[in-house]
Amino acid sequence: MKAGWTSLGQEASPVQRPGADPWAGGAWQYSDETSRPAPAAGPAAATRPLVTGNGTGAPRVAVSDGTTRFLATGPDGTPSAVAAAGVGVAGVTALAPDGTGYRKPPKKRRGLAALGILVLALAAGGAGGVVAEAIDDDDQGSGGSVTVIGADPAGLVERPPESIAGVAASVLPSVVSVSVADAGGSGFVISEDGYVITNNHVIATAGDAGIELAFFDGRRLDAELVGTSPSYDIAVLRVEADDLQPVVFGDSGSVAVGDPVVAIGSPLGLDATVTAGIVSALERPVTAGGEDDQSYINALQTDAAINPGNSGGPLVDSSGRVIGVNSAIASLGMGQQAGSIGLGFAIPIEQVQRTAQQLIADGEALYPVMGVLLDNAFVGTGARVADDGDNGPGVTPGGPADEVGIESGDVVVEIDGEQVRTPAELIVRLRAHEPGDDITVVIDRDGEELEFTLTLGSAVG
Repeated sequence: MKAGWTSLGQEASPVQRPGADPWAGGAWQYSDETSRPAPAAGPAAATRPLVTGNGTGAPRVAVSDGTTRFLATGPDGTPSAVAAAGVGVAGVTALAPDGTGYRKPPKKRRGLAALGILVLALAAGGAGGVVAEAIDDDDQGSGGSVTVIGADPAGLVERPPESIAGVAASVLPSVVSVSVADAGGSGFVISEDGYVITNNHVIATAGDAGIELAFFDGRRLDAELVGTSPSYDIAVLRVEADDLQPVVFGDSGSVAVGDPVVAIGSPLGLDATVTAGIVSALERPVTAGGEDDQSYINALQTDAAINPGNSGGPLVDSSGRVIGVNSAIASLGMGQQAGSIGLGFAIPIEQVQRTAQQLIADGEALYPVMGVLLDNAFVGTGARVADDGDNGPGVTPGGPADEVGIESGDVVVEIDGEQVRTPAELIVRLRAHEPGDDITVVIDRDGEELEFTLTLGSAVG
């Protein structure tokens, strides 16, 4: 039986079937004359007698206004469930719950009354059908009726692909949970033959304990480390499988502030968690990691909830395309790791793709350098080139900066028209490029601004 409202019995409208039995509880009859009793029902018009008082058959009720009312009866001659509920149909006045009747409209307004009766009969058709089926079941000696709970699954509406539910459904099969000895995080499949991307800091402590990936379909597979890039906080893993569903890459360069995004991963070990938000800012300089493996990210900022364990998972756009790798969060924790405060950061997917391709091809990745050592103690605006010291020369001999004439003590204030305010910001701006790119650098040398064009070198890491 399909759930929902439907008529299971006979036609309820006496207009469509004059003289028929509209409620499966006996024929209906009334008299237009209020000064005398209604004539007896003929064989063709009724199947049960109409009597007054408490006799068997359809009760007739006379009230003080002179009208006469008749009630429908069931198979045993008692008023049917419909009449007891106070439901009226064509030509009949039914009882209200308190036992009083409803008055038949005066004859002079019979046209309007007929229309109202027809509408009421149609509206009440479902109830009449239920009564009819119950009577039929009793006649057949069945043991009772069956109640169907819930809706027909075929009637469920599928979510639009661009909705959050649609995006989650398309991306979740590609997202994995990453487990190592004393840490965990997230990752996502980038090829059918088993390559997976995550953050370097997620697997940095793996050691000999190994790395295990848990997939959306329930499989748990050991992963091999292909290569890492601490500079970009990217790692590539591989599992022995050839039936995986890879993600679709998007274009982080075309993302605008305010675009909707979805973050997917395993925050606090809760795998397959989906959160949503918007892109809050672009090209946000972010430094992550420890002193030995610090990462400098020209990040996408989002207010989608990102917590410990989301690291390495995908940030996707409204079409389900990956535009970044969730990597860091801002925190108000005082010496303790805190949760999301609405400030999360993702590595742009273009950078991730370049680094991953290098790691897959060569096992190592390159990042661009200009050949200077920066003075982290500098408190002014810009990034000051350090003096020669124990850590090495401020300007690498023969490097890109040395070749164009940049000196120790110069303060870099601009790259390619973008202001540089801190040393970290300079590094982030540089690492948004590739080795071999030409950049324009503006430096402040003793109050004088000088402009240089140099070709970026490369380093491994």
